[in-house]
Amino acid sequence: QVQLVESGGGLVQPGGSLRLSCAASGRIFSINAMGWYREAPGKERELVADMRSGGTTNYADSVKGRFTISRDNAKNTVYLQMNNLKPEDTAVYYCNAVLTHVPGRNEFLYWGQGTQVTVSS
Repeated sequence: QVQLVESGGGLVQPGGSLRLSCAASGRIFSINAMGWYREAPGKERELVADMRSGGTTNYADSVKGRFTISRDNAKNTVYLQMNNLKPEDTAVYYCNAVLTHVPGRNEFLYWGQGTQVTVSS
C-alpha cells in the first residue's frame, strides 16, 4: 500500500558529506513522523534522527551537530544531510514513516529497503 524509496547512499571519504532522500508514495492520508535509522554489521538498528509533523526533531547524540533531518511535506519526502562523516557512520541507512491511510484511523509504520553508506579512505 505504501512504498518508501531511499536514495543518496554511497562511498565517501572521512570528513565528506552525503545527502539521503526518502520518498513515500501510495495510499497516504497523513504522515505523522518520518525518520532515519541505521544498522551497522553486528549491531542493532539504531535511531539516527526523526521529525514529527509539527517539526520537532530528535537526533542521536553521535550525530548531533553533523547531521540534519528535513522534510518536504508536499513531496512526502524526508532528507538526511550528513556532514563531517566518520568511519563509524558506516551502515545501512533505513527511513521509516508513521502514517495514516484514512482520516481518524490507526497509524501504521513503514520502512524503506535501506541504502548503504560507507565512510572510508
